[in-house]
Amino acid sequence: MKRCALLLLILVLILLAGCVKHEPDHMVDGDGMEKHFEYTQISQEEAMKMMAVDDGHIVVDVRRQDEYDSGHIPGAILIPNESITDKSPEALPDRDQIILIYCRSGNRSKEASQKLADMGYSRVYEFGGINTWPGEITPPVEKAPVLIIEANGRTFRAVLENNSSAEALAEKLKEGQILVKMSDYGNFEKVGPLPWSLPVNDTQITTSPGDVILYQGDKITVYYDENSWNFTRLARIENVTREDLLAAFGEGDVTMTFRVESDK
Repeated sequence: MKRCALLLLILVLILLAGCVKHEPDHMVDGDGMEKHFEYTQISQEEAMKMMAVDDGHIVVDVRRQDEYDSGHIPGAILIPNESITDKSPEALPDRDQIILIYCRSGNRSKEASQKLADMGYSRVYEFGGINTWPGEITPPVEKAPVLIIEANGRTFRAVLENNSSAEALAEKLKEGQILVKMSDYGNFEKVGPLPWSLPVNDTQITTSPGDVILYQGDKITVYYDENSWNFTRLARIENVTREDLLAAFGEGDVTMTFRVESDK
């Protein structure tokens, strides 16, 4: 009788165990199970060896754009850590691809690596910061200067021409901005005196709205309409109309500020 009771108790325990809900160790997907991955931290020497292998790996810089432009590991793509959320980055479509990640000192690269691992990337390798990288680093990207023109609270960006006149203007303006009193002339331009002379590269030009012209080496003009003459083009405000410029400059005299800044 005692033996039957013991067998009955064991049977009840087995049935109860079958009813207990166990949390899965893996997330279920369409194929059955989705693995939980962790990123792997490696030394920079190991990273260099992995980069030397042609295995389809990708190197990811998770710093900001300005940091990336200041110098990065050759071939690395930029995916700022702040841009990595809970969705796979477009630049990383293959979750099984070998991904080598770095930042400046190793903090953001660890954060980015963990976020990617949490999304299911299975081969993420973090190797610290570029500030201790023993390998090659690209030189900083030189930003082309852009001519900034301000008048009556409006700001225009003009792309400088590739000639000695524009180069000389940019160099002068690097010393500081200038204010020029511009007067209307011919119902097609605003013209004013420069504080210095610039080299001349005159050619026959038919101007259009947005052209910034050097006249006689010591005058700067901003055209809002057409005119044909021998001029030196200094810069051009792109995607601007006559109406845009007249709305900013107004009628008669106007004081314009000219300065340069690095392109962004």
